[in-house]
This record gives sequence, C-alpha cells and structure tokens, in this order.
Amino acid sequence: MAVVYLIPAVLHPEGYHAISDTVITAIRSCEVFFTENERTTRRYFKQLWKEMVIDDYEWHTISDELQTTEHFRKSIQESKTIGIVSEAGCPGVADPGQKLVEIAQSMNAEVKPLTGPSSLLLALMASGMNGQQFQFVGYLPIDSAERKKALKNLEEESARKKSTQLFIETPYRNNRMLEDILKSCHPETKICLAVNLTGPDESVKTKKVSDWKQKTPDLNKQQVVFLLYAG
Repeated sequence: MAVVYLIPAVLHPEGYHAISDTVITAIRSCEVFFTENERTTRRYFKQLWKEMVIDDYEWHTISDELQTTEHFRKSIQESKTIGIVSEAGCPGVADPGQKLVEIAQSMNAEVKPLTGPSSLLLALMASGMNGQQFQFVGYLPIDSAERKKALKNLEEESARKKSTQLFIETPYRNNRMLEDILKSCHPETKICLAVNLTGPDESVKTKKVSDWKQKTPDLNKQQVVFLLYAG
C-alpha cells in the first residue's frame, strides 16, 4: 500500500527548531516528492539532512496540476512512499496539497499528517480569541473599497457568531490591509497581528482597533496572519 506523508516546512528561515525528528525520519523513507517549490524544498531538506542525495529522489511540482495528478496516481498505484510539501507550513491547510490528498484518499492510500508549524494554528493559539469557533478566509480583495466591504462583512459575522476570523495578505500589501482594517472596523473590535511566527523577531499582539490606531506598526514585507474578533 502506498504511504503519503504530509510534510510541514519552516515558516521562517530561522525556524528549524520547530521541525521534529519525526519529520526527518519520514523524509528519509520517501521515494518521491510532490512540492510547491522544488528549489526551496531541496534547500530545506538539505538543512534537515545534510547527507541527503537530492538526485536519488523523484521530484514533481504541485503547480502543474494535470501532469502532477497523473504522476501522483501512478506513484500510488506503484505503492511508493510519497511526500507532499508546501513552501511554508503545513500542506493542504491554506497551502497547496489538498487535491493530491483527496486523490490519495480516493485510492485508499495511507495518509500520514506530520506535526509541524502552522501559522494559522499558532496565531489562533496566541491571540486569546475564540478557538472554539473560527474561520480562515484566505486573501481579501485587493481593491481597497472591496476590501473594506469584506472586512465589514467579516466583522458582522464575527459579532453574530462570536467567531474568530483569520486572513492573510501579500507581505508588501500588509500596511494597506492594516490601514483599511483601522478605517473600517468598530473601535472595540479586537485585531491580532501575528508576525514572523517561529522567527527570532516573532510578535503576536491583540489589541482593540482604537488601541492600534494610537501606534500603528510597520508590517511591510513581514509574514503576517491577521485575526479579527467582534464577539
């Protein structure tokens, strides 16, 4: 029977302490890897296992979905040990990999998720917001007017359901996102900024909108998870 390992990757270049020996053992057992970014994954694996001979393994890039799924099905049919890796964090959770796992399940392969850093879970844990009811909505609209509308909708849903709303943004647009949050959300709504998780400069702070307005951080080109709670 084929085995599919879901291999977590570091969130930060200096976050290797968050990767367990179990992950390294799984990597050693794999024959073929399906990865979001082959170059990044090769470098990551060499950091974890310096003796690894990269060319001894079969590599496929997840972005080429049609070709990838054909190779993936073939690997399962051949009962290979497979690793799925995203560029950062856990594959299939706000990252590529879900489609391949769906195929693995449909073909009765053994799917093994490995423990590792998830920016969403770490942010939620440290936010002090509702961890019983929450929703990750991915990226909000790029257009400022549309983004403000989306933020108001999330705020209303959070107030109605007492749920935590999580979302992300491209690093160079973080400051514009925060600006729109502070302009469109109620002063009492809580906002958490989880920045550079697992890195040496990690910061997770939860404040009301009115408090963030007093001193607004510079989030440009930082890795940020935004959390909103209006319950």
